[in-house]
Amino acid sequence: MRVGIFLFGGVEMPDSGAGGPDPLDRRYDQHAVLHAHRELLECGILAERLGYDSFWLTEHHFQHEGYEVVPNGLLFSAFLAARTSRLRIGTMFNVVGQWHPLRLAEDFALVHNLSGGRGILGVGRGTVPREMLPLTAGQFSVGSHDNPDAADADRRNRELTAEALDVIEAAVGQETFAFQGKHFSLPPPGIPDRGGEVTTLTLVPRPVFPFETWQAVTSAPTLKEVPRRGYGGVFWLKERNRMRRDWDEFGALFEQHHGRPLGPGERRLLVLNVAVADSREQALDEVRPGHDEFWKFLGPYGWGRGYNGPDGAPAPAGFLPTLEESVGQGVWAVGSAVDVAAAIQRYRDELGLHDLVLFPAMPGDPYSRVKDQLTRVATEVLPLLDRP
Repeated sequence: MRVGIFLFGGVEMPDSGAGGPDPLDRRYDQHAVLHAHRELLECGILAERLGYDSFWLTEHHFQHEGYEVVPNGLLFSAFLAARTSRLRIGTMFNVVGQWHPLRLAEDFALVHNLSGGRGILGVGRGTVPREMLPLTAGQFSVGSHDNPDAADADRRNRELTAEALDVIEAAVGQETFAFQGKHFSLPPPGIPDRGGEVTTLTLVPRPVFPFETWQAVTSAPTLKEVPRRGYGGVFWLKERNRMRRDWDEFGALFEQHHGRPLGPGERRLLVLNVAVADSREQALDEVRPGHDEFWKFLGPYGWGRGYNGPDGAPAPAGFLPTLEESVGQGVWAVGSAVDVAAAIQRYRDELGLHDLVLFPAMPGDPYSRVKDQLTRVATEVLPLLDRP
């Protein structure tokens, strides 16, 4: 089983928690952001030293609130790759609609090749209209709970993302390519070049080493699309039984499209939020502020829909779970090293996990705590697992 680390990459917040400021009232200066960037590099270096397989950040923009302050995971990957030798490095996720697909393909190939094949291509559709609309000149958004045009925005976002992924696949998979679609005409007609006309393009560089592509699986349409493309599916923030159903359906759909069954855990990745302390009570006390800040930040975007509500039915889009609900539904593993190892082992037994990525740092956590959690998980929790 490969075990990685995923961090939001935010600033330190001494007042995180249910009683702290409203997220939109938070604002941090550039020194706090720079401190976070430097600390994130140190966390990546530590992750390699501790034996983790992979290290993931996010792509987010314009977040004066300080929750996720790395706008370019690929650029960060280049810095981290230069300071490590073994660690695989990815982004959860490069928001495809915010990139020109050829720039995304080029930049990934450059990082992947110069790192000796350690890049992981993570792709997603995004979550925040405030980020996507400015970066697409107001043309594209993304559906979210607080977006009144969510249905139409979601449809157009899916259409753009699918076409951009088609472009990336063509560009990295062929020596020369041309693409004609609704949103991209590559190359555009009529480009003069040395007395002729450009009719095909060649991506330079293309990936020299094999690579994996992973996409978030959070909705029914994405659950169908990701296995059709043959990508790996990333599962996060889902109640345990719903997780298992989606996990198994992904495998069935992959077999339907590709004519072979997946092995246990193949092409599927579980992200699990974790917190370790000397006792369960201490771990709950220590992680509660970060858990509650997590949901204050993400609840308005509809991220709680993977939970069950108090009535046992799927939770509505604006659902804000308690820490006890997060632990009870299997989304957070919190407790002593034995408790957390048991929670991970249960998923390993149920899902046949091959890829596990742990989320050990909550919004606002000081980086001293982040490093402590990285260390305790690696030295106290993982040795307890049955890991053939």
